[in-house]
Amino acid sequence: MTPTKLSIVIPAYNEGPTIHLILNKVLDVNLPAGIKKELVLVNDCSTDDTEQAIQSFIADHQEHDIKYYAHDVNKGKGAALHTGINESTGDLIIIQDADLEYDPEEYKILLQPILDGQADIVYGSRFMGGKPHRILFFWHSIGNKFLTFLSNAFTNLNLTDMETCYKLFKAEHVKSLRLKENRFGFEPEVTAKISRIPKIRIYEVGISYYGRSYEDGKKIGWRDGFRAIYCILKYNVFSRK
Repeated sequence: MTPTKLSIVIPAYNEGPTIHLILNKVLDVNLPAGIKKELVLVNDCSTDDTEQAIQSFIADHQEHDIKYYAHDVNKGKGAALHTGINESTGDLIIIQDADLEYDPEEYKILLQPILDGQADIVYGSRFMGGKPHRILFFWHSIGNKFLTFLSNAFTNLNLTDMETCYKLFKAEHVKSLRLKENRFGFEPEVTAKISRIPKIRIYEVGISYYGRSYEDGKKIGWRDGFRAIYCILKYNVFSRK
């Protein structure tokens, strides 16, 4: 069946000054085959003016399908994604970070394998293809590749970028999972669990990447890397449900 709606889940934490930029980019994207967009914004109890920025944006764009949810306490990116996925009504769901590291124009690249009837899940890889990539941290890239390698060793997939933000799901598959991780363990958990869905077809496409430095507001640190290792082991070996 041809998809009719793409739900774009956007978790946000302290992105007040710039969140309107990514929201404008998302709204500007023209999707193929008449697919409609649904924006699902989840504010994870930001301490800046993210709430006001989002509310103002929604008020100025009432003609668009934008849903907004706010956590009363900070629960983590994974928890915000759980809320967004549960509240989505599209037959396809994609994750979009609220920063400017990923380009929404590339939704069309991610959608193509599904529209061609080849894929159920599509990952956007920062490490394949000829798209532009900002040059930043050597040890971050090594860490990402190591986590992908470790995840692949247990899932028996051959992904190049397990930690990518851009993951596009058929809604029926991601909604069928019992996701538990509230922080940055979402990526290895969801990868482990989708890999066990019978006959699942997972594709990867190359995407561009405009990474942020810590000065720009990047939030992932070494503790999140150790948590990812723990989650890879947990959801592939010790807790497979």
